[in-house]
Amino acid sequence: MARSWDGGRQEVAVGPDRWNPFGRIAEFSERRHWAWFLLLPCVLIVALIVIYPTFYGITLSFREMRLTRPGLGTGFVGLKHYLAILQDGTFWLSVRNTLAYTSLAIVLELSLGLASALALNQRLPGLRFLGVVILLPWFLPNVVAGNMWALMLDPRLGVINDLLVRAGILDGYRAWFADPATALIAAVVVEAWHGFPFFTLLLLAALKGVPDELHQSAAVDGATVVDRFWHVTLPMLKMVIVAAVVLRVISIVNSPDLLLILTNGGPANSTMVLSLYAFQTAYRAFDFGYAGALSVVMLLLLMLFCFLYVRASNIMANS
Repeated sequence: MARSWDGGRQEVAVGPDRWNPFGRIAEFSERRHWAWFLLLPCVLIVALIVIYPTFYGITLSFREMRLTRPGLGTGFVGLKHYLAILQDGTFWLSVRNTLAYTSLAIVLELSLGLASALALNQRLPGLRFLGVVILLPWFLPNVVAGNMWALMLDPRLGVINDLLVRAGILDGYRAWFADPATALIAAVVVEAWHGFPFFTLLLLAALKGVPDELHQSAAVDGATVVDRFWHVTLPMLKMVIVAAVVLRVISIVNSPDLLLILTNGGPANSTMVLSLYAFQTAYRAFDFGYAGALSVVMLLLLMLFCFLYVRASNIMANS
């Protein structure tokens, strides 16, 4: 609201200039709808990148779409793909492999990440450089990490086989990814090596926020190093661990690229996981309807895991 003076030197209220854009923006910014206006670009981006592809994939699972058989059309088939999943032996094998692969990888990554974070949290010279070295695997793209480990574990030229043979641990070179008994374990080791810096980074940041006074008070009360870890440090890290595990599980389950490079699901489907099975169904069999149904089932399983895991974590934290 602008003000002017008349001839009698009296102040007269003058309405805002309708043609002044800055005045109109200033007037609109004082209203309660201004926050929604600022959020509108973010909402549109999320809708285009996340919401629309998700709903399109869900609707695709109820339709027929085979690029190799265009004569079938793209009509609505209802629960046909989901009923086929229940009778698909490869699906149930991939579910079992996904549970084993993800569980083992998370346990290894969390253990290595916690150990390295505790080590880097010490005030010792040279730990900053060591911290950069530990984070290097996380910076490597999955394609680079997969091909590097495929070469190191190669049965003919692999340096790891050579070191194990020279140390007397193995009698001869082993084809780690060609043996169903060792393929999944070898893939888990590669995944854990590549992913444990994620836990290291988050846990180290959480450790920096733990007050030293808590450890000093516990030490004065006679608590040992192990006691201080279990009763002081670990409770302070619980929420970070819960969030990190959820994010990492989602990342591992949705990322088939390492297994695609290392084993391609073999041998004999011993390393076939849900994400890789859906990928091969879509881009090798070109059955996008069935691949969409596999992806929806994977989404439901992830949602169920997140709900149960977070609920169990809250119960344990309140107990």
